[in-house]
Order: sequence, then C-alpha cells, then structure tokens
Amino acid sequence: MDDGAVLGFDVGSRRIGVAVGNGITGTASALGLIEVREGLPDWERFDRLLGEWRPCRLVVGDPRSDDPGEDPPARQWARGFARAAAKRSGLPVVMVDERHSSREAAARFAGQRRAGVVRRRHGEAIDALAAVVIVERWLAGDAAESFRFP
Repeated sequence: MDDGAVLGFDVGSRRIGVAVGNGITGTASALGLIEVREGLPDWERFDRLLGEWRPCRLVVGDPRSDDPGEDPPARQWARGFARAAAKRSGLPVVMVDERHSSREAAARFAGQRRAGVVRRRHGEAIDALAAVVIVERWLAGDAAESFRFP
C-alpha cells in the first residue's frame, strides 16, 4: 500500500463514480462522477482529477460474478477502463473485487438521507459512494485476488 493519494473508480456504462483515498489515514471520500457518453468516459474530467489529486495509483472496482465461470459484460467494461486509465495516466492500476459495493453504498446513502446530509435527488451520489467502498476495501487490504495493470 502507498502513503499517497489513490483515486478509485466504480465503473458503469453511463457514469463512473470517483473517490479519493489516503494511504496514511486509511480513509476515502467521494469526489463525484465521470460521465460516459456513447461508450466513452469523459477523459478530460479524468485528466483534471489526476492533475488535481496527483495520485500514486488508481483503484478500479472489479464487478466479478459469484459464478466463477462467468465473465459478465460489466467486468469486461471495467477491465477495459482500467487498461485505458493505466495507459493514459502511466500509473499502476489495481482492480479490487467490488461485489456488493453498490448495496453497501446504497445503505450508506440511506443513512445519510435519514441524517439529512443528502436528498433523494442526489441518488447519483451512490456511484461515488460505491467508489469510496472500493477504495476503503483496498486500503484495508481486503482486496482479495486483486490484479494490476502496469
């Protein structure tokens, strides 16, 4: 694990949730979204986030199936994003098992709504919260079978 910042991504076909994590504190915070249009992420937004946070690595959620023989389209899409992000940034990219991260993010979002921190219309924030969960898993060393792109 690194002591510097890491950027985490919850990759979807319409938008990508983004979070930043800190290796020293072991914490992560939601940053927002990268929109996906016509199958392409907003790479300019990606580049701006890299410039702003200067991460030492990227962490991408790996949407594995519970069925070991299955390689779902969402996983292929996430792996494609991870490869492109590694090539574009020159940074190491680690993929982390993200199973159930969206469920955990939805539960956190519901808790924030009950506390009055967010409103229902901020539902897209769940994608960024899922990225927080992914980064926190990696920071905690719970990234079983993660693999990395050079």
